[in-house]
Amino acid sequence: MPKFAANLTMLFNEVPFLERFALAAKAGFKGVEYLFPYDFDKEALRAALDLHGLRQVLHNLPAGNWAGGERGIAILPDRVDEFRRGVASAIDYATALGCKQVNCLSGIAPVGASDEVLRSTFVANLKLAATELGKHGIKLLIEPINRFDIPGFYLNTPDQAASIIAEVGSDNLFIQYDLYHQQRTEGELIGTFKKHQAKITHVQLADNPGRNEPGTGEIAYGFVFKALDALGYDGWIGCEYKPRTTTEEGLGWLAEVGR
Repeated sequence: MPKFAANLTMLFNEVPFLERFALAAKAGFKGVEYLFPYDFDKEALRAALDLHGLRQVLHNLPAGNWAGGERGIAILPDRVDEFRRGVASAIDYATALGCKQVNCLSGIAPVGASDEVLRSTFVANLKLAATELGKHGIKLLIEPINRFDIPGFYLNTPDQAASIIAEVGSDNLFIQYDLYHQQRTEGELIGTFKKHQAKITHVQLADNPGRNEPGTGEIAYGFVFKALDALGYDGWIGCEYKPRTTTEEGLGWLAEVGR
């Protein structure tokens, strides 16, 4: 049975970050995820997890200048050294936080760049990261993201992710399957999940349109949750949505599914 994790980058964001752990636990979440831990002291993050009985489910590799609009550097041939330093930082934090999965954002393809060069850079970086993370028992994930929200993002579909995983050839590289991005890109939420289930180790959600909480848009989340249960998915589902009002006011969907 899937378990739900609060995405602290997007939920409870009306309060300072380290205060969000308490609110997630109070709301009934057993796990948390967020974009990046690197701006915070890892001992303070570990203490917040322990104090509130929460598991660190996922965070991302460093992804370049996020505030400046970058969304990953793994495809960029002139940033390989920075990527490798980021792998070391991710291992440092994930080990301290007990986090067993780290996501790699591919990045936005520069205009006019050679797809062959971008893909070969991505594959080489993933080979290195999968190997280094695997030494510490940490899974490496890659996430397809729709091009409406992030124009030019390199990795867009699970089929593309599966092709890259096959080329990398590592048994420590998996897919992060975001239902919102899949709905915007292709639909076929459950059929696509079934096709790639063997490589999916983390799921995220938001409704569409608006990227708000389940029940506010077109995705039949009651059906989706039952289907994931029936397919035997027992991993985490990260709640990476923008509350339509406040997080607390929008949590009715969680009570309805009995979590």
